[in-house]
Amino acid sequence: MRASLLQIGVDEGESVDSRRRRVASLVREQAGADLVVLPELWTTGAFAFESFIAEAEPLDGPTHEAMAKAAADAGVWLHAGSIVERAAPDGGSAAGEGPLYNTSLVFSPSGELAATYRKIHRFGFDKGEAVLMGAGEELVTVRLPDTTLGVATCYDLRFPELFRGLVDAGAETFVVPAGWPERRRAHWTLLARARAVENQSYVLACGTAGTHAGVPQAGHSIVVDPWGEVLAEAGSGEEVLTVELDPAKVATTREQFPALKDRLLGLDTPRR
Repeated sequence: MRASLLQIGVDEGESVDSRRRRVASLVREQAGADLVVLPELWTTGAFAFESFIAEAEPLDGPTHEAMAKAAADAGVWLHAGSIVERAAPDGGSAAGEGPLYNTSLVFSPSGELAATYRKIHRFGFDKGEAVLMGAGEELVTVRLPDTTLGVATCYDLRFPELFRGLVDAGAETFVVPAGWPERRRAHWTLLARARAVENQSYVLACGTAGTHAGVPQAGHSIVVDPWGEVLAEAGSGEEVLTVELDPAKVATTREQFPALKDRLLGLDTPRR
């Protein structure tokens, strides 16, 4: 299985519409891959909190439209990173004032929306994303022909119980789009490898390049195998990271070293 991680930058001088067109073109260039992954909040910048309200869009908004077409044109499964989702207003909200979520979109090779995931763990410690956005409540997996994806986003990487829940739901490959800051890059690579080792799964972690709202980004998108070996790692700039994966390695690793069978503590989390 061939996977391509698109480590793109979020240039504050580039319009969102222009960035959508550029990213759609990059996705189309990955024709021949099985899976393409984009970073977190690449339309706005993960730290551009002041732009979240203005740039929020519904699930069927312009990013959905552009990425669905790009996935279909390339014939790839596309994890389109995440957007600032403006959900439909509830009974107590005025029109256009529904809650915001950090929501991932996954498209099939025909351009159909196969899954959405609202980020469960919001970053910010009582500011930024943590107060501007609602928290997701459901674990999400997506069945591909050769593997089952477990979907997580950025700060989720610090919460191993989420990944245990995804394994219980059948996940074999974790896809983690992120806007991870450079100052904590060592944690990024450490946690990606830890999630791979403890769950005997692939980890495909796709970050951003450049600077978002004055916050330098870590870049260094990384692909880790079920034994914790780094198969590929990007640098700090814009880069397409492409790697060949053997989906059968998850099963063989779990058979050769059946640590997951020795689990004694479970996780009671809503799933779908």
